[in-house]
Amino acid sequence: MERARRRLLDTLHSDEPMDAPCVAGNAASAPARPNRRTMGALGVRRGLEWLLGLYFLSHVPITLFLDLQALLPRELYPLELRNLMEWYAKEFKDPLLQDPPMWFKSFLFCELVFQLPFFPFAAYAFFKGGCKWIRIPAIIYSVHTMTTLIPILSTFLFEDFSKASGFKAQGPKTFHERLTLLSVYAPYFLIPLMILLFMLWSPHYKYEEKRKKK
Repeated sequence: MERARRRLLDTLHSDEPMDAPCVAGNAASAPARPNRRTMGALGVRRGLEWLLGLYFLSHVPITLFLDLQALLPRELYPLELRNLMEWYAKEFKDPLLQDPPMWFKSFLFCELVFQLPFFPFAAYAFFKGGCKWIRIPAIIYSVHTMTTLIPILSTFLFEDFSKASGFKAQGPKTFHERLTLLSVYAPYFLIPLMILLFMLWSPHYKYEEKRKKK
């Protein structure tokens, strides 16, 4: 008994550290530091999200002050905005905004009713980043917008405006004029395509399926 007591006292007064259990901060429990590849991927994702946020934010004044002039009564707009629209339509020879046909007005109606209310929410979601709830609405928006751009871009490329009876306004005649007009509308096809691919492939916007416990 005396020998056991002495061994216990020697252990307590010894300078050697006692074996301790796992401590927070050791190699096993410390969080792994992100490597350069992870940080680079995060930077690319945030850069793309900011680009999309700026796209939706800029789309609000373009829709309100320019596009919808072809749909809403002209009296709603000040003279300066009407002059700006007339200058653009004649300078770029845009027949859809000079004398918009009914099918184009139907696209503008969809832009007013469905797309315009969506723009502020989309801008907020992408500026904030990683908002999973924006995934399905963004997919719907991108598919709808690309669908409307297909007949518009096809018209600019292949329509013979010198003989077409459906267009009373002056349209592009030379190939250079057609390409110039395409350069105005093409971003509204390419960026929605980018949104669609980003929402489908990015793991940060996919909901994780929760398995039900039996």
